[in-house]
Amino acid sequence: MVTRRTVLAGIGCSLLPGAANCADRELEPEFLEPQLKARSIPPLVQRIPKRPRIVGLKEMGRIPGRYGGTVRTIIGSAKDIRFMTIYGYARLVGYDEKLNFQPDILEAFEADRDTVFTFTLRDGHRWSDGSPLTADDFRYWWEDVILNKDLTPGGGSLDLRVDGKLPRFEVLDALTIRYSWDAPNPNFLPSIAAPQPLILVGPSAYLKKFHEKYQDSFRLAALMQENRVKKWADLHIKMAREYRPENPELPTLYPWRNTTKPPAEQFVFERNPFFHRVDENGRQLPYIDRFILNVSSSAIIAAKTGAGESELQATGIDFSDYTFLKDAEKRYPVKVDLWKSTRGSRVAIFPNLNCQDEVWRRLFHDVRVRRALSLAIDRHEINMAVFFGLATPSADTVLPESPLFRPEYANAWIAHDPEEANRLLDQAGLDKRNSDDIRLLPDGRPAEITIETPGESSVDTDVLELVTDHWRRIGIALFVRTSQREIFRSRAMGGRIMMSIWYGLDNGVATADMNPGQLAPTMDDQMQWPLWGMYHLSHGEQGTAPDMPTAVELAKLLDQWQKSAELKDRTAIWHKMLSLYTQEVLSIGIVNGTEQPILRSSRLQNVPSRGLYGFNPTCYLGVYMPDTFWFSEGQA
Repeated sequence: MVTRRTVLAGIGCSLLPGAANCADRELEPEFLEPQLKARSIPPLVQRIPKRPRIVGLKEMGRIPGRYGGTVRTIIGSAKDIRFMTIYGYARLVGYDEKLNFQPDILEAFEADRDTVFTFTLRDGHRWSDGSPLTADDFRYWWEDVILNKDLTPGGGSLDLRVDGKLPRFEVLDALTIRYSWDAPNPNFLPSIAAPQPLILVGPSAYLKKFHEKYQDSFRLAALMQENRVKKWADLHIKMAREYRPENPELPTLYPWRNTTKPPAEQFVFERNPFFHRVDENGRQLPYIDRFILNVSSSAIIAAKTGAGESELQATGIDFSDYTFLKDAEKRYPVKVDLWKSTRGSRVAIFPNLNCQDEVWRRLFHDVRVRRALSLAIDRHEINMAVFFGLATPSADTVLPESPLFRPEYANAWIAHDPEEANRLLDQAGLDKRNSDDIRLLPDGRPAEITIETPGESSVDTDVLELVTDHWRRIGIALFVRTSQREIFRSRAMGGRIMMSIWYGLDNGVATADMNPGQLAPTMDDQMQWPLWGMYHLSHGEQGTAPDMPTAVELAKLLDQWQKSAELKDRTAIWHKMLSLYTQEVLSIGIVNGTEQPILRSSRLQNVPSRGLYGFNPTCYLGVYMPDTFWFSEGQA
């Protein structure tokens, strides 16, 4: 029997090094002084759990810091306040920088063969409004939200279901809860640790005001009218939304809480007085008092950042902005570092295996055609011309930073070999050409491919200019069509796109504990097989069933992974899927390991000079704990 158990041995405040007394005023953030004087919040020893999470900064190679300061950052729209729940990265169970699971909000967790999960809460932990976090908050979310058909019409997240069944939920005592299934659920912990996490708990004392089971019908009707909704369920959903924290009154467990109600051009997040982490000296995290998010047009975020309007900027800027941002170091007290993108490929080309054109669909199903298109691309030229030689030519696969990496995956069918590409296309029946030296399809049409892009990055355009030349040399004519992202996705899901260009694998630093669904038809936004992904997502009610043996095999392997309780079995399955995916060239990767600029104030400490940058699983800056960032010389 395999049992995975992780316990964080928190210790009482009075035993923290350098903290003889947690009530010592020197340990209190100056920002909270007015509330402490007014006695609207209790002193530190009463605000944090009896066993807080102690972040050993020196062990992490960082420096314990000081309180204070405001960080400005720029977002492209009001909905991007969700970055604060990604950067804040407070999870029941989360990843550390090495992508190992560790308890965070929880004091401890135990996983028995991934079928029984026992969670231990921190005694004395509180929501940001001071109300206690207890097992009853988990019970409320389970019984009154997940099991409520008005609030959760679909019956709960797929990550909560094994063979279509929800888990058994138990409250063992005020600080201990359990979720158990009859078969393994390896998705459970990764979904809790995810950038958009599976929600299992809510502040019940606050949310009951918006629930028909607990609220007087007249008061509930008044609240619905006040918030301009027609159904009580819509009211509850609106007031309880955590991932995009638009409700300033919603108690939270994140390091900063929103204080601004939308619509607004500026959102102010202030420190959570009851946050559960402390440094080794007993200072409560976060160090920084405020985050200010200024809403701007996405097109000018880089310009504003380079003009000194941000103390910490990661989103809205790209490698193409690096030279301009680096030049800003001469004018402003800022520093620009380069982190490694975690995508499987910075740009990848996706032949649509579900396209409506029957002739092209049949050709795209032929692995010789996919391999030929990949071999025809001169990745070295693209790397030098577009990425200044700083990227790595690679198939669309995991990076060397992943424990699943193997060189044969990265090197699969990426060698620039036009001669072999021509031979494969001849073998596939495209051996006739017209007077323009363009190959002819079996029905006599010239082999012309239209590749579609949402047009959001100049990188895509630059890459496609070169690929057009490369494919022209093997008798394939390439044309580019640009459309808005929503239209682009809609056309892809309708099978109206022949081929598209987009990012590669979302998670290029995966571990065997992470779901390999990105390698199989599982989602309707997977550009190489959107209709097959829709079929999986809708349990066969929409889309079409996979009719290509490789896709069927990948789906079977994914099913085996989901039923496996052994790490060695999951690892073996991952390798089978990675081998199939890369050898079959189900997406045509170009380069990976590209650099992402991260701009910070030169006074902002503990921001790593190098890191892994991506939405999943590193949560952009999240696993590097921005609550430990601090200003060395006061306000920037």
